[in-house]
Amino acid sequence: MTVRVLVADDQTVVREGLVLLLGLLPGTEVVGAAADGEEAVRMVAELAPDIVLMDLRMPRLDGVGATRAIRAAHPGTQIVVLSTYSDDEAVFAALRAGARGYLTKDTDAESLAKAIAVVAGGEAHFAPPVQRRLAETVADRPSDVPRGRPGDATPGRLGDVLDGRPDGVSSSRPDGLTQREVEVLTLIAQGRSNAEIATQLYISEATVKSHINNLFAKTRVRDRAQAVTYAFRHGLIPS
Repeated sequence: MTVRVLVADDQTVVREGLVLLLGLLPGTEVVGAAADGEEAVRMVAELAPDIVLMDLRMPRLDGVGATRAIRAAHPGTQIVVLSTYSDDEAVFAALRAGARGYLTKDTDAESLAKAIAVVAGGEAHFAPPVQRRLAETVADRPSDVPRGRPGDATPGRLGDVLDGRPDGVSSSRPDGLTQREVEVLTLIAQGRSNAEIATQLYISEATVKSHINNLFAKTRVRDRAQAVTYAFRHGLIPS
């Protein structure tokens, strides 16, 4: 299967370099290159690529806005962000907009090829620095936040990042999730693979996949990227 890729980056050297690099990767076809977000949205409508390799900082329409527009109008096209930035604001903005992959620009060709293949296959993929940022955000919750009763809301930094406003961290389980499903979802939010989750919880990978299928159905998310956003939004983090 050949994955059709559109490159979106406002820096000519970077854009042309990516086109050349992607052209050398087996199973990858570059169908176009856009110099800004508006051009990327227009070219997706014309070319229907499988993947857009999206920069975040671009003129006219930035990568977050372009990602949001593309995902709304062309759900068959997936977005892999390729950015210099891996801070909380950039990562969560991209996830909220619908990106399924996030790489930093110091990534190598092998990692880039893997990310494109994984996202084209319907999964999410985050570069190790981004996974660390997600895990650090989970770990950064203050230990002295009042616990309250089930359902009580307490201010949390994760809600501020994801929603742009203070949000509550609820000690109750949303959408009928079981305790084990919450544990699996929390580990997904930390960037763990199915094999790593199975090892940590002392269960089989088949059982992990079953829990993931169940929690995806209950929370109405489509993939791991949306699951990460859901976990942060609902405060599903370790005690």
